Amino acid sequence: MSNNSNLNGGPAINILRLDAAADGFYEQLDTLVAWSAVSDIELESSVKAIMLDVRTRGDDALLDYTRQFDGFSCKTIEDLRISQSAMHDALNSIDKDLRLALELSMQRIEDFHNRQLQQSWRYTDATGTMLGQQVTALERVGIYVPGGKAAYPSSVLMNAVPANVAGVEEVIMVSPAPAGELNQTVLAAAALAGVDHFFAVGGAQAIAALAYGTQSVPRVDKIVGPGNRYVATAKKIVFGEVGLDMVAGPSEILIVCDGKTNPDWIAMDMFSQAEHDEHAQAILISTEAGFFAKVSASIEKLLGGMERSEIIAASLNNRAAFIQVADLNEAFQVVNRIAPEHLELSIDDPEQWLSSVRHAGAIFLGRHTPEAFGDYCAGPNHVLPTSTTARFASPLGVYDFQKRSSIIQCDPKSASQLSPIASTLARSESLTAHARSAEMRSGDDG
Repeated sequence: MSNNSNLNGGPAINILRLDAAADGFYEQLDTLVAWSAVSDIELESSVKAIMLDVRTRGDDALLDYTRQFDGFSCKTIEDLRISQSAMHDALNSIDKDLRLALELSMQRIEDFHNRQLQQSWRYTDATGTMLGQQVTALERVGIYVPGGKAAYPSSVLMNAVPANVAGVEEVIMVSPAPAGELNQTVLAAAALAGVDHFFAVGGAQAIAALAYGTQSVPRVDKIVGPGNRYVATAKKIVFGEVGLDMVAGPSEILIVCDGKTNPDWIAMDMFSQAEHDEHAQAILISTEAGFFAKVSASIEKLLGGMERSEIIAASLNNRAAFIQVADLNEAFQVVNRIAPEHLELSIDDPEQWLSSVRHAGAIFLGRHTPEAFGDYCAGPNHVLPTSTTARFASPLGVYDFQKRSSIIQCDPKSASQLSPIASTLARSESLTAHARSAEMRSGDDG
């Protein structure tokens, strides 16, 4: 452990030091990056009770939980329904520079996601069978936007824009309003992104409302967007009732640095994820042992000036690490074991190493590409797989709001060619009706 007692007004920081060459390193690493809070038995029991209540009592349960958890003295469901006029009033009233930033960010997000659109296709094979795939948008989706320790207008854009690009007919947004107060920039972003319905509801109760529907909240086909562990647990519970983008854990950043980047930049990039909450994770991998001391000094120097210094300190003390590696080849072995949400390659010629990355949600190449650009305005989505799930999952995108149907059409000639193949395979499985169904198409009768 490194004992970095902060002499500049910030909390003391103790960041775990690991060496990839040490015995038991990968076991230590797996323990460090593991995140199992969403499987807490007591938490899951509480969430299930809330969700059953919402499923049973609908709007009345939403009102009760919103009063209980958010301190919002709502009397009827209309108090939770945010009108289009309220959203557009917020858009028209926010600072002009802020509005311009939202508009520019949205345009970049739209431009990127337009390139993800999938198209229907079809072809006719040698037998004369027409085959294809029909791509259609989901009808109705729910987007969850966190609203507890911070407000996230950027998350509104990242969730709603690809849904609209895909052609989703109806976007239902939910976000908590502590003490009945909603962030005006969140409202403005909802107006800009074309959200159709907005309810000031958060937590597990909001996920239940979207999944099951209430008297006022429409049932959706898919729920997207990150949230706290109550939201994550609720999403796990409703999977199958509705589609999900992913079950997100705390924010993560993994930085690979060769020691040549300004250590202040690296420290601030670690802060950029640590400030989300106490469970966020920031890890620095370097080939240069002396660089960790420089970054530690930068952390000590900069932390006292951060608005969320206590949260940053808790995150760094709880889950951060400095990892020493022998060379970049070893660094990328560690990267792929971690499968990070955000990966910064703050090294010379980062593109040369891009093919070495098998698992990462988003990859930021070079010293001048901080993760913060990805969160707000680069264009790719900031809703990303966490907790090692980048091994099999991808960023949120237009493809999450489209589905595919297979198309098959035979004429008498192609049917007669497919019939004996299907019949033979069906009889091998003892499914006689399948075989007979295929055999009946073998001639010209019918």
